[in-house]
Amino acid sequence: MRYEGIVYRPPSEAYSLIVQVTIGCSHNGCSFCNMYKEKKFRVRELEEIMEDLEQAKLKYGVVKKIFLADGDALVLETNKLKKILLKIKELFPGCERVGIYATPNDILRKSLKELCELKDLGIGILYLGVESGSNEILKSINKGVTTQEMIMAGYRVKESGIKLSTTLISGIGGKEKISENAKESAKLISAINPDFIGFLTLMLEPGTPIYEDIQSGAFKLLNPEEIMHELKEFLQNVEVTNCIFRSNHASNYMPLAGTLPGDKEKLLNDIDFALKGKYKYKKEEYRRL
Repeated sequence: MRYEGIVYRPPSEAYSLIVQVTIGCSHNGCSFCNMYKEKKFRVRELEEIMEDLEQAKLKYGVVKKIFLADGDALVLETNKLKKILLKIKELFPGCERVGIYATPNDILRKSLKELCELKDLGIGILYLGVESGSNEILKSINKGVTTQEMIMAGYRVKESGIKLSTTLISGIGGKEKISENAKESAKLISAINPDFIGFLTLMLEPGTPIYEDIQSGAFKLLNPEEIMHELKEFLQNVEVTNCIFRSNHASNYMPLAGTLPGDKEKLLNDIDFALKGKYKYKKEEYRRL
């Protein structure tokens, strides 16, 4: 297997075979992210990808899960993705799921028919970085899409039958937009009704535009208690069915996990417990991406 630069994957793909089908991220402009700044985006040659899969077969034999990296592998033309998925089926007949990152624009460029075909060939889960449900916040972080486009993309994935995992970022609106980030994110997620909701907490990443804003005082970071208040307001307003909720990433001050709506009351009680000063938040030096 050949890898270029640092390779990122969702926490749930920890035991997956990772195959780079793109290098970097086609958008690569979000103000909070430095994950792919050292990479110039490109789509890898199909021949190279096939060679990597052949090598993986020789080295690992049986593979249960595969994740297609880098930042938004769904940007590939559908026919090219189909060839990769068919090769995976040939080499790894026991593979239970292929996962992939995607931007809303990647999804909207695919027709429902194309997404259904990709599902039939093995794409089992798609990871969508929502970040926030506020149009103003999305614009401020240079996400490159509107909330309506995000919702349209989410609808299309759900309609295709591919599992949809969404990620939001606590604190991404700063102190001035705690309630806006919570309520608007709850509204967007309620509209999409994804299969998974994951919350990260904003991290300081040197070299990013948002880091410079923090240093200048233009953007004010939330403290752990404010993060908890934001999460509480989100949970109070979100309306989803049979959705797995996780806020137990390495970046989070406090781990929270449950299934919505069934565990909503428990999650809110856990947050209240922390807000009463009965929980010791993770120290800054132990938070990680």
